[in-house]
Amino acid sequence: MNELEQRIREAGANHRPALIPFLTAGFPDTSSFWPTLMELDENGADIIEIGIPFSDPVADGPVVEKASRQALSDGVNLRDTLVGLQERKGLFNAGIVLMGYLNPFLQYGFDNLAHDAAEGGVHGLIVPDLPFEESAPLREALKRKNIALIPLVGPNTDVERMKLYANSEGYVYVVSVMGVTGARETLPPEVVETVKRARSVFHLPLALGFGLREPSQLDAFPAAVRPDAVVFGSALLKHLEEGGTAAQFMARWH
Repeated sequence: MNELEQRIREAGANHRPALIPFLTAGFPDTSSFWPTLMELDENGADIIEIGIPFSDPVADGPVVEKASRQALSDGVNLRDTLVGLQERKGLFNAGIVLMGYLNPFLQYGFDNLAHDAAEGGVHGLIVPDLPFEESAPLREALKRKNIALIPLVGPNTDVERMKLYANSEGYVYVVSVMGVTGARETLPPEVVETVKRARSVFHLPLALGFGLREPSQLDAFPAAVRPDAVVFGSALLKHLEEGGTAAQFMARWH
């Protein structure tokens, strides 16, 4: 069992969803990023997704896009993030996932990426703009280093399309809505059907993201299709930008 799947299964055995905060590399600023990452780890994160800044983040809403642009202006990049992880390997209890767009990974080189990510204790990658049909080279490079390529599915992903990803590892990232990331007041009713559809195809845990900000949003889910994990990004970044702490935000979910 992949390390990421194991973390989520352990949370489920304790009758709770696994908690997956997303933090853009270099945010809130370069000096506080690593301490904030550690604070998330120390306050109950089961997995942490680290966003790799990119100049054209097509799947991201205004909060994540702003954080990404700020990080780029501060000189944050993929290589430095990997070096930082290598320097801190073994310090995190949480599983580590990198979430980023294809271009920086392609420029870095898939074999180099897989090697350096493994050296930094990375367990998985999420690449929103990489379709399944073009994913084999990256998937194979990561597999040689026991790193999962996490699939994304959404309201527009039918069962046949989901089956293409059925042999993935780690977990499945279920996108709650069509559109970009960002905290929302309510989740659309069709998200329950999306999770049901994914549950019928995948043996992997399902992590729900895009729009989550508080536990009450999960109340709409029948117990049988409640997600195994929750991903929160924009709500966390906004909380940090307004001067809140990672510990305060994580306390909402305990």
